[in-house]
Amino acid sequence: MKIRTRFVCQQCSAVSSRWQGKCHNCGEWNSFIEETVSDQKSISLKKSGSSGIVAKQLGSVEILSDKRITTGILEFDRVLGGGIIPGSLILVGGDPGVGKSTLMLQMCRHLIPDETLYVTGEESLQQIRLRASRLQNIPDTLQVMAETDIDTIAAAIKTLKPSVAIIDSIQTSRSENIDATAGSITQVRECTSLLMQIAKKTGTAIFIVGHVTKEGVLAGPKVLEHTVDTVLQFEGEKTYSYRILRAVKNRFGSTNEIGIFDMDEQGLREVPNPSEIFLSQRTDNQSGTAIVATIEGTRPLLIEVQALVTSTGYSNPQRTATGFDNRRLQMIIAVLEKRLGISFREVDVFVNIAGGMTLNDPAVDLAMAAALVSSLRDNPLEKDMVIMGEIGLTGEVRSISSIEQRLSEIQKLGFTRVLLPKGNVAKLSRTFDGVHLIPADRIAIALAESVL
Repeated sequence: MKIRTRFVCQQCSAVSSRWQGKCHNCGEWNSFIEETVSDQKSISLKKSGSSGIVAKQLGSVEILSDKRITTGILEFDRVLGGGIIPGSLILVGGDPGVGKSTLMLQMCRHLIPDETLYVTGEESLQQIRLRASRLQNIPDTLQVMAETDIDTIAAAIKTLKPSVAIIDSIQTSRSENIDATAGSITQVRECTSLLMQIAKKTGTAIFIVGHVTKEGVLAGPKVLEHTVDTVLQFEGEKTYSYRILRAVKNRFGSTNEIGIFDMDEQGLREVPNPSEIFLSQRTDNQSGTAIVATIEGTRPLLIEVQALVTSTGYSNPQRTATGFDNRRLQMIIAVLEKRLGISFREVDVFVNIAGGMTLNDPAVDLAMAAALVSSLRDNPLEKDMVIMGEIGLTGEVRSISSIEQRLSEIQKLGFTRVLLPKGNVAKLSRTFDGVHLIPADRIAIALAESVL
């Protein structure tokens, strides 16, 4: 067996025979770490027919029970697709301090403590006990370990056979058989691969907590996300108490599903009606604000869109967006200038999605356009109106998805007027009492009904 060294980029897993200051693949500086690898000859194929091949016909495969383990946290179960699938491997990522460990420990509150194992590599057992006391109602019989050696963790899972195991975090876990530091791409990849094998063989559902990079993406190799069954992203702005748990990948449920929590002294609290929370600080008779009904996963939300258009003091006017795609904002401004003759060339434009949300739904376009014109003209929109629709480059208002779910949320919260695409009205299968629908197929017609 021949021993050699190589250099691996800690951002993208690119391999080089020598150290480089800048990665040739991702462009990251000072990301190459030296690793020791061994060359082993590949195993030769057997010559004796097909005696070693094991294959089954699809119809003969036994369907195992997919009974889920409920976490007791409705918002968490929603994101998982109804609960935890036994034998699944779930990655939970997020910024430092967002509440990943808190969520994992609160989940243990509702699981069977004798069948749950919490492994921490970042805290001592005393720290875990103190945090459990703060969160309250965490069972004293919960099994806990302070361990970073992945082989010891694997042996504990095989011996204790818990229904659910939590590894906090994967970046602190390491194998003594791999000559690399904890948190390196090689260690993260191999440790995750071992945990996947254990999950499938023992039927234990394993949660692994993962860190994120400064760019906000999950740290470690991209193969990490491909290996696990489910990827959950925990998001939240430091200036807000709200936290959003988002399913980025889910082999056992829908993707892009979200759960919303509020962080307080006792931990994370579920938010059953987030629309009311996001609209709770809304003020009436203010120009530059509009209400839009958006869809996050399968959940309709009513969000306030804010715009501020003011005279510029620069030769190049500013275009700043928070929680909204800046390129999408530029497109909406271009359509307003081209199709309606409304000039934004001598003004600064600032837009914001209230509550710290980030929206990528095309249905926000029309509400954003109305908020921009409202601020420019200093003309408030009607307080009981909701605006939604996608804007095309020719100025048309295009149909949007999940229209009936959006209208149901609008009706529940008491809004009486809805400006929406004309193409959606004809496809409604039922009526919504108390809600006056205003259809529009062009942006000029839509804004004439709302703000012009």
